[in-house]
Amino acid sequence: MKIGVVRGKSAAAAVGIAALMLALILLVQSTGAYALFTGGTVRKLPIYSVEREDKKIAISFDCAWGTDHTDVILKALADANVRATFFMVEFWAEKYPEYVKKIDEAGHEIGTHSSTHSYMSKLSEADIRNELKTSSEAITAVTGKPVEVFRAPYGDYDDLLIETAQSMGLYTIQWDVDSLDWKDLSASDITLRIVGKVKAGSIILCHNNGLHTAEALPAVLDSLQNSGYEFVPAGELIYRENFTVDANGRQHSAS
Repeated sequence: MKIGVVRGKSAAAAVGIAALMLALILLVQSTGAYALFTGGTVRKLPIYSVEREDKKIAISFDCAWGTDHTDVILKALADANVRATFFMVEFWAEKYPEYVKKIDEAGHEIGTHSSTHSYMSKLSEADIRNELKTSSEAITAVTGKPVEVFRAPYGDYDDLLIETAQSMGLYTIQWDVDSLDWKDLSASDITLRIVGKVKAGSIILCHNNGLHTAEALPAVLDSLQNSGYEFVPAGELIYRENFTVDANGRQHSAS
């Protein structure tokens, strides 16, 4: 009789654990595409990279300070027949509308990098909405196209930022390959960092005004294309619906 009781309790415990696991899975799924269950909390993540069967990748340039090297970058991209994504801060877009137009007309994707380049995890929802709204409007005023991708300044984010951006139709894009060009690394060091870290679905972070970025770009593009990689804008690399994001920020198709 005691053995039967123990077995009954064990079976009940097993059923309870299974029910708890199912509840946790449903909780994670119900929080949306960015949701991640870790350490007893549900946290939302931007898209750092994309799980793909092909060898598509994206290269991106954050635009916040100056235009000194932008023409050379655009020429290198054109020479390699590469379309990239440029994330622009509002004050940059307003100061250099001719470059917004030039970048758009060259076939590149333009996303917002906020209005004031603030640490956005420290902002209220109203302030976040204003940052995203006015910065997107400044870009659209020049291009006539809606803004669909967003990169947080400093890579700084929290749940509120991701949720707010998502509610405004913006996909929050991070990166998994950092060129560190803002540290004024040499062109060869930038090239080695990027080429050595890229994998299918990678998103590369560069800056339009990095001291040696333009110099490194031809070698970066040539090396990766010769290795079979195809460059597409970030908005074409990611999945737009029916996706999940894992603990490393890697996006997966749910279909």
